[in-house]
Parts: sequence; structure tokens; C-alpha cells
Amino acid sequence: FLGHEFSAHIKAMGPQVRGLMMGQRVAVLPHLMAKGDWFDRRNLGQFSPQTGLVGLTWHWGGMGEEVLLPSENVVPLPDGVSDIQGAMIEPAAVALNALDETGLKAGDCVLITGAGPIGALVAMAAQAAGASKIYLHDPNAGRIARLSKMDGVTVFHGNPNDVLTQISDETDQAVGVDIAFECAGHPAALELCLEAVRRKGKVAIIGLIRGKTPVNLFQVCEKGLSLIGTWGNDFTIGPRLIGLIETGRFPVEELVTGIVKLEDAVEKGFDVLASSGSVALMILIDLKGWEGHPTPHGLI
Repeated sequence: FLGHEFSAHIKAMGPQVRGLMMGQRVAVLPHLMAKGDWFDRRNLGQFSPQTGLVGLTWHWGGMGEEVLLPSENVVPLPDGVSDIQGAMIEPAAVALNALDETGLKAGDCVLITGAGPIGALVAMAAQAAGASKIYLHDPNAGRIARLSKMDGVTVFHGNPNDVLTQISDETDQAVGVDIAFECAGHPAALELCLEAVRRKGKVAIIGLIRGKTPVNLFQVCEKGLSLIGTWGNDFTIGPRLIGLIETGRFPVEELVTGIVKLEDAVEKGFDVLASSGSVALMILIDLKGWEGHPTPHGLI
């Protein structure tokens, strides 16, 4: 079954499971680590060539009525975190992990290219981390209009030069942003990041760009830039992320733009998200799996 971003309730547990309870609400972190290999022993299991993913390379996924998972792939949800917020844990973990990889500090100035779910979550995470200025660019005017309501985020959907001009005007001695996050998966967006970031700055590449991408390596060297590829998330990030959501400083639920029934998932979910110019961000599927709650059963 498809589905790697979901929350669930525990229906059954194996005899060796510890720290979880029957009926408990949980969020799922879908990376299936290769136990004991070089990467797993260093908490880098998502980079192992043997890593799998619930909902893609695993027999079960969030669109099934029941899901069999290793216990380490679930994170208990406290009463202060809803099922809907729990379903957002996986993409939020990708965003927070990207911030960790760059070492973003309170007061840093950042650019984000791509106003899809990951770009929006990076903006939220940067807010929570104390970024002083956050610039967000996407050619999709509808998505930018939706995200223009975020406090402390300056949005752009037109000419990229407008972004560069404002960054130049608003950063100390026009040096540029400290960190740029490429979340669009497009070569032009990466080019904007390389141009906007200051010398000795960092560019985190989160969007997956297909095929070979031309990069101005002279610019990278001349500016002394650090290019950081990000993939998945640190496997221990779950409790920290859930604690951040519970405080209200990471309101991931605000990015849910629709909830549909399973029988409508293609027409009102996948097709809507895949349509050109879509302004939708996250559409969740309500499986009505446990006493009317909009989550599937989880079988640990």
C-alpha cells in the first residue's frame, strides 16, 4: 500500500515491544534502517543503500487498513498533538532535518525556493528556530498568496531579480542571505539560491532535481559556498519534533488544505495536487479506521 506520511493507533503489539501501549496514538517515521550497518551505527541510516521506506518499498503503507511496522518507526503522540498534526510529522521531519544540516542559528537570514509543503515547512521551522528574515519564492502565485499570511515571511512569485534586489536592500552591506534552501526541485531555483546566498554561505538542496543539473562551480568556489545535500531525516528527530509542535511554535496543521475519503483519493487528492498551477499544499486521506478517527489502524 502507498502512504509514508501518516498517523495511526496501535491495534496489536509483538511480545518484545517496549515503551508503547495498546490503543496509543502514534506518528510514523517511515525510514526502515538496515540494522547494524555502517550508517545505522552512526545514526545515519537514511543514507544506507539498504534503507527502505514504508509506503514505497515496504509491504504496508498508510493507505492500508492495517500496517505492520517495527516499533522504532513509531513515535507516541501526546494529548496535545492531534492525529492530523501526527500525519504531518514525516514531511516536517524532512524540513527540520534540513535546518539541522545547515546549522541555522537564531538571527540568520534565509531564502527558500519552492512554496510547496516542504518549502512551507522549512519556513515554519526557520521561524521556530529564530531566523530574522525569511524570503520565499515560487512562480505559483496561488501558493504564494496562501503563504503570504505567514508572519515574518516575505513572499515573491514574479521575477527572481525582485527577490535578489530586496535581499540586497535588507541584508547587512548587501551581502545576501546566510542560508538558502532549495525546495522546488528545479535548476532555476537552485541558480537563484546560489546567487542570493552570501560568500561563505550555505545552500541546502532538499528538492529532488531530475537528471543532470548545470551548476556554476566557479561561483561556488569564488564565493566559498557549502552545498549540502539532504535526504530524509535523523531517525531520532521524532520526539523533539513532536515536542516542538505541541508548544504551538510549529503549526504544521495550517498546511493541510483538504481531507478526503479513500474512495475520493485519486480525483480529489492526487489529481488536484498534480494539476498544473495547483494551490493545494497537503491533502490528507481519512480512512475512518478507529472509532471514527481520521487515521488507519497501526499494527506494531
